[in-house]
Amino acid sequence: MASDFDLYRPSEEHEMLRDSVRALAEAKIAPHAAEVDEEARFPQEARDALVANDLHAVHVPETYGGAGADALATVIVIEEVARVCGSSSLIPAVNKLGSLPVILSASEELKKRYLTPLAKGDAMFSYCLSEPDAGSDAGGMKTKAVRDGDHWVLDGVKRWITNAGVSDYYTVMAVTDAEKRTKGISAFVVEKDDPGVSFGAPEKKLGIKGSPTREVYLDKVRIPADRMIGAEGSGFATAMKTLDHTRITIAAQALGIAQGALDYAKGYVQERKQFGKPIGDFQGVQFMLADMAMKIEAARQLTYAAAARSERVSEGSEKEDLTFFGAAAKCYASDAAMEITTDAVQLLGGYGYTRDYPVERMMRDAKITQIYEGTNQVQRIVMARNLP
Repeated sequence: MASDFDLYRPSEEHEMLRDSVRALAEAKIAPHAAEVDEEARFPQEARDALVANDLHAVHVPETYGGAGADALATVIVIEEVARVCGSSSLIPAVNKLGSLPVILSASEELKKRYLTPLAKGDAMFSYCLSEPDAGSDAGGMKTKAVRDGDHWVLDGVKRWITNAGVSDYYTVMAVTDAEKRTKGISAFVVEKDDPGVSFGAPEKKLGIKGSPTREVYLDKVRIPADRMIGAEGSGFATAMKTLDHTRITIAAQALGIAQGALDYAKGYVQERKQFGKPIGDFQGVQFMLADMAMKIEAARQLTYAAAARSERVSEGSEKEDLTFFGAAAKCYASDAAMEITTDAVQLLGGYGYTRDYPVERMMRDAKITQIYEGTNQVQRIVMARNLP
């Protein structure tokens, strides 16, 4: 693995993108982050700002009106938004998660129909894989799709669906042939306004409160047969390929949250005085900051290396160990983010434990990155099965 590992350095264009996203995030998104969390409301201000600057779905190819950004550019957008607001970073992240199955496997007609409004900012995408009894064991799903002439009829419940109720389009995995297990799962595009689609109440969550998480109910939802993504029975394979790419966006979210916590803690320890001097002058505090910065940089390099592999796989390379690197980046960055945000709270002492300071929100937001798109226990299983 060592000989194949390349330190991925962002280009000048990537760094210019970072500067512009950071400026936008600090001006238009950060001022609303605490309120969004406190009120558990969708960050509409963030969506408006991202859409106005074509940053809501930068991964969409130029063919469909998108920016055609590479995987690293997408990572940088998510990272910089997450630095100020974890909830808001799920707008570009989940737009990619929900639409990537279409990009990877759908017909050209389906791509044009759904990627074009996504690129314009007229719609958002969500991803429906998990169910009440199918979490880590996604292949155990029970949602069914039955062929009826020129249509498919979907019945079932999807759980833990990010941005459900706000998104207009949903990539839904459903069983079309139960006897074939995972090879009998197919993917479909379901629209919010399709008859029979409804949503549960928003979950009351520990963190990322501004991003609604709801159940999606499919009650005899009848959709045209041409809304199937790829061939019948290919849905689970598409879902797993999607996660290989999008786990890197969760690493980016974790990375951004961790960076935001470190940045705030660094400023705080220079201002807070005890025993007659700034607490940042004490070696114990300096060691904590050093460890935080070291873990962030390690997470960043692993995440960027994974993004580079994601891009090369998208360009047709079959030699990249993307499955391992995607899982490793997500696992390491999210574990690091949980440690770093916890340390940031510690550095602020009692103040860090209050909602008057942002690090407690960052700590709560960081926790989910260890859980969704595959728990970190599952990531370790994935890595062990795909050792380079």
